[in-house]
Amino acid sequence: MRLEKVTPDNYERALALSVRPDQDDLVAPVVKSLAEAYVFPEHAWPRLIYDGDRLVGFLMAFFDIRWGDDPDDVRAGIWRLNIAADAQGHGYGRFAVEAVCDEIRTRGGDLAYVTWEPRPGGPEPFYLKLGFRPTGERSEGQTVAVLDL
Repeated sequence: MRLEKVTPDNYERALALSVRPDQDDLVAPVVKSLAEAYVFPEHAWPRLIYDGDRLVGFLMAFFDIRWGDDPDDVRAGIWRLNIAADAQGHGYGRFAVEAVCDEIRTRGGDLAYVTWEPRPGGPEPFYLKLGFRPTGERSEGQTVAVLDL
């Protein structure tokens, strides 16, 4: 498994990536993430997840985002994680989360954040299994969780 930058050669494949239909309301499509990465290039870290030559997912991390009204509360973490419908359950999500955590450590961070939609069938069990713990905060109705690195 490896991460690759989004390039002119692979972005169309990235745009075609889709999660399971029952997950469409849980994560924005790749096209929205790439638009946000374009608008916020100083914060966004979009990457494609490959297994050999097969594109299996999309990941976008965020770095140095001021959280709320506190100028000293600057965070990093997982902004989006889209694993292709036919690639789920094979460790690609775990690999992606670990890659983001490694990048946060490389940049001097010691906490990784994520948010999720709190509903049955959502990603909460996945993130809890990886060690994330809810902070008690909400962001646009989503649960905020943190992982100590």
